Amino acid sequence: MNASEWQTEQFEQHRAHLRAVARRMLGSAAEADDAVQEAWLRLSRADTSDVENMRAWLTTVVGRICLDMLRARQARREELADGWLPEPIVIDQRAGDPEHEALLADSVGLALLVVLETLTPAERLAFVLHDMFGVPFEEISPVVERSVPATRQLASRARRRVRGAPEPRPKSLDQQRRVVEAFLDASRNGDFEALLAVLDPEVVFRGEGGASGPPVPPEVHGAERVARLVLARGTPSAPLGRPAIVNGRPGAVVAGPDRMLAVVAFTIEDGRVTEMDLLVDPDRLRNVRVCARR
Repeated sequence: MNASEWQTEQFEQHRAHLRAVARRMLGSAAEADDAVQEAWLRLSRADTSDVENMRAWLTTVVGRICLDMLRARQARREELADGWLPEPIVIDQRAGDPEHEALLADSVGLALLVVLETLTPAERLAFVLHDMFGVPFEEISPVVERSVPATRQLASRARRRVRGAPEPRPKSLDQQRRVVEAFLDASRNGDFEALLAVLDPEVVFRGEGGASGPPVPPEVHGAERVARLVLARGTPSAPLGRPAIVNGRPGAVVAGPDRMLAVVAFTIEDGRVTEMDLLVDPDRLRNVRVCARR
């Protein structure tokens, strides 16, 4: 086996691990794939004859790439729509029980991903590499260009925020799902009064259509205006809607035979929808993956 074949074999052996690191770092499956591909390019150009632990070497390389991507994202001041991760995490509720779905939401690291979005790039890298993948601080510190004690502090600050993340509440999800089902029924039936009954009088609607999506207002306030918008725009596709958990919130997905059409996340208080976040951006919906009940 020559050096190139050996590098290829080693990379494929650790690909799943590298993708998991990148996914946690970036919160995006598409960006994680880009980071892993860049790691392969760097490996193919590097002299690794002196590398004793290829898994550790590749993990550090992916960490550097992700850190650069996070800093570039921050420099461009990319602002995610309220309530959205880079890619929504959707859990299908068609045949599930709330307790199982809450556990599934936790198992895919939903609460963690939400908290990670609030960290600085350096904090995120220190926490993910050390706490989740066991990389020593001595190996992380050169990546973040800090001393070992300073790197420990980065991870410590991140850890405190992660520990404050809310846990899923199965009973609450069960109650809120009923509100979602009532919302979908009213939308399917074009029932204005029924829709008003599930909307808080001060409900806020936020929409994100992107550059190539259908036109959608960025923000609408008030139950009557939101209800009219939903019936005018949403009723034709409402039969395709089904309840879901979206980024840990009660929500719904609208899916056609070959693509995702829309994802909506609700904030529900006292049995009524107080906030509604709609994503119809085709570019972002293309990467949405729906976790089915096991």
